[in-house]
Amino acid sequence: MLSYQHAYHAGNLADVHKHAALASALDRMVQKDKPLSYFETHAGRGLYHLDSAEALKTGEAAQGIARAKTWFGPDHPYTRARAIVRQAHGDTAYPGSPLIAAALLRPFDSMTLAELHPAENAALRAAMPERYTQIVQEDGTAMVLSRTPPDPRRGFLLIDPSYEVKTDYDRIPDLIAKLHRKWNVGVIMLWYPILTSGLQIAMVRSLRVSFPEALSHEVRFPPARPGHGMTGSGLFVVNPPFGLSDETARLTQRFAAL
Repeated sequence: MLSYQHAYHAGNLADVHKHAALASALDRMVQKDKPLSYFETHAGRGLYHLDSAEALKTGEAAQGIARAKTWFGPDHPYTRARAIVRQAHGDTAYPGSPLIAAALLRPFDSMTLAELHPAENAALRAAMPERYTQIVQEDGTAMVLSRTPPDPRRGFLLIDPSYEVKTDYDRIPDLIAKLHRKWNVGVIMLWYPILTSGLQIAMVRSLRVSFPEALSHEVRFPPARPGHGMTGSGLFVVNPPFGLSDETARLTQRFAAL
């Protein structure tokens, strides 16, 4: 569970899908003059460099954000968040979800980020602004179960595991059901890979049965390299912010043209 290193995959097409939707959702939520609580269960290091040895080794960023950056105009929240991070950390910097959220949230919003990997947690602490961020080195599932419902109750949770532990697919529907019972107003966004093995299919089917009003969105793309098992990216959003479906529809068109 502690071997996953997202630096090899940062900025790939799955990140483009996930981060564009995340940025759009948060941009819609911050339009209301009410504070919100933001959580992540698997935050990663928060900041990546696309000229790093890891990124260059896989070439996934070259196939991802390098190709897709023209999909988003200068006023798109994903573009704005990336620009803020590049201004602070250099032209090759790419934000993970914590830094995307930090770029879009307001000073009176709160962030709680869990990252269990010691080195990734240390890098996350170095990358994140401290003014309203709490970073914990503990299991993200236990963290969010213990801290919900939050104060303020209005809020957003991103669940983005590595899925290296195959039982994650079995556990997640129950986790989201428990969280929704505790925190029925919270926006809960789950990211998952679409795999040639089909490991995600039963999980998604269960979620759709339990949450028929949720936003379920999947995109497909060519594998990053021959034999690579991921051929798409999925999002499942409980209590989606108004208008998020417009953004996912636009992403459907963009990915279909690859």
